[in-house]
Amino acid sequence: MTALEIVRIPVLSDNYVWLVHDPESRATMVVDPAVAEPVLAVAATRGWTITDIWNTHWHPDHTGGNAAIKEATACTITGPAAEYARIPTLDVQVQGGDTVRLGNHVASVWDVPAHTAGHIAYHFADDGAIFVGDTMFAMGCGRLFEGTADQMFANMQKLGSLDDATRVYCAHEYTLSNARFAVTVDPHNEALAARLAAVEAARAAGEATVPTTIGAERATNPFLRAASAAELGRIRALKDAA
Repeated sequence: MTALEIVRIPVLSDNYVWLVHDPESRATMVVDPAVAEPVLAVAATRGWTITDIWNTHWHPDHTGGNAAIKEATACTITGPAAEYARIPTLDVQVQGGDTVRLGNHVASVWDVPAHTAGHIAYHFADDGAIFVGDTMFAMGCGRLFEGTADQMFANMQKLGSLDDATRVYCAHEYTLSNARFAVTVDPHNEALAARLAAVEAARAAGEATVPTTIGAERATNPFLRAASAAELGRIRALKDAA
């Protein structure tokens, strides 16, 4: 099975849309298109025809490009069944335990509520990749808009069970602000201090900092490293107030 080709497309102020292509079947999928035009342009430049959109949750900066991409390509849009009423463009509703395919590549659907009530993630176990939307960021996690610290703690525990090498594709370039906050709650973490310095250099050079890996997050992400839901909730409240 040929490896997936995954392209990062920066849009809006800090969003990333992921374009995922299976060279064998030539199927091409978009994860969380905030807008349509840049995504269609990158696909056209590569000679790829978009066949699918996969949404992780309903927020407009993750679904805003759905309708225009579907109109241009007649693609199939898949997303969380629990948020169907808030994503009117959905063709296929999925929930935790379901599987979805891109050519011969199979992803399992995870329920990861907290940022939104019906948030899901897509885990390509054989490809060592997971698309997490706004559940986990590099050294961060999503705000608890529609869920609880208990739910986010459960999400972090599940994500933390993956192999260190698993690549984590999140939807925003929040890494520098997350790192600067993380060192305030974990000031003696040498790995975190080193990562902050590396991220500062990367951002100063205009470089992206994601995808990240589970191993990097296990070493430096205060939300993944939290020992309890109460600790995660405390750190999240501090981050919200920062």
